[in-house]
Amino acid sequence: MSQQKAERMPAIAPEKMTEAQKKAAAEISSGPRGALRGPFQAFLRSPALMSPVQKVGEYLRYGCPLERRICEMATLIAARFWTQSYEWQAHYTHALNAGLKAEIADVIAEGRRPVGMAEDEAVVYDTLTEALEHKGLCDASYARAIKQFGEQGLVDLLAIAGYYGMLALILNVARTALPEGKKPLDPFPS
Repeated sequence: MSQQKAERMPAIAPEKMTEAQKKAAAEISSGPRGALRGPFQAFLRSPALMSPVQKVGEYLRYGCPLERRICEMATLIAARFWTQSYEWQAHYTHALNAGLKAEIADVIAEGRRPVGMAEDEAVVYDTLTEALEHKGLCDASYARAIKQFGEQGLVDLLAIAGYYGMLALILNVARTALPEGKKPLDPFPS
């Protein structure tokens, strides 16, 4: 059985924070997130970067005009692509509460394309999977995504995948621990 590797960037004790870190931590804690956790513990090492990045995340989580179910599905797709368990666990419940069916989320967790998706869900899955795997979209996929979501919606979807990809990379490198009792994502099937 493999042993859990030690967290590389654990929480910084408040008394050890610089003034810039204290300000950045207070900004997040006073906003809609309500606390400094997850990727922002690692981001605190660069407070000048953390502040604008968390504002992007705040828009994508709380201000994006796409339906919440779609945004959370996009987040799960990014988390699965990066095999980022903390991110997955943090957003799985949000996705279900927003109306994504558990069986769809569970199949995404397995690294497979779900069946029985609504049309908008299928467009999200296909668009983001193609964009992440191929670093772009073919003309037919682009046209399908524009028809479903419009230009702003497509830009917002891609931004969700990019934003959560950035957080996933930081979480993976920082080896951010999962909350107690949470199960990590399995590696992609071969």
